[in-house]
Amino acid sequence: MRTLGAALLLLAGCDRPAPSATSNSAGARLEAAAIARGLVVDPARATLVGVWAHDTDRLCVTGPAGGEQRVGAVVDYGEGQACSAAGTVRRSGERLRVSFGRDCRFDARFDGERIAFPAELPRSCDALCSGRASLSALTVDRLSDSASEAATLRGDQRQLLCGDPS
Repeated sequence: MRTLGAALLLLAGCDRPAPSATSNSAGARLEAAAIARGLVVDPARATLVGVWAHDTDRLCVTGPAGGEQRVGAVVDYGEGQACSAAGTVRRSGERLRVSFGRDCRFDARFDGERIAFPAELPRSCDALCSGRASLSALTVDRLSDSASEAATLRGDQRQLLCGDPS
């Protein structure tokens, strides 16, 4: 009977909403302390500029913060299985408004350390890929915060994705 009572008490706690980032919960205070000491990146202060990567996936961002920036992405699984895209990104908090052309637009997420594309993208984004490759659910971590390195990322046709287009 005690086991049943304990289980009911645990289940009762499941209905409570998760603490918000602005709450004064122990977790929120711990995260604020870690950010203050530089142990965790503060997403509000983190820059997008640089090179982002995971395995063979690459993403670059260049340009001044606070406005529209250049973005490029490369997914390369070899033998005709690749994606290459260049366009713009505009940051609004943790949301990134990505545009790889008129018809390939979507919102990605940024947490200060990682950029994640949504699992479902507009069908028009498929035109940027060959074979079975896709930009869907592309998730990359910061590799470098160097704008000059980001400007050298090249697409499948050897074109600069984040460099000066002129």
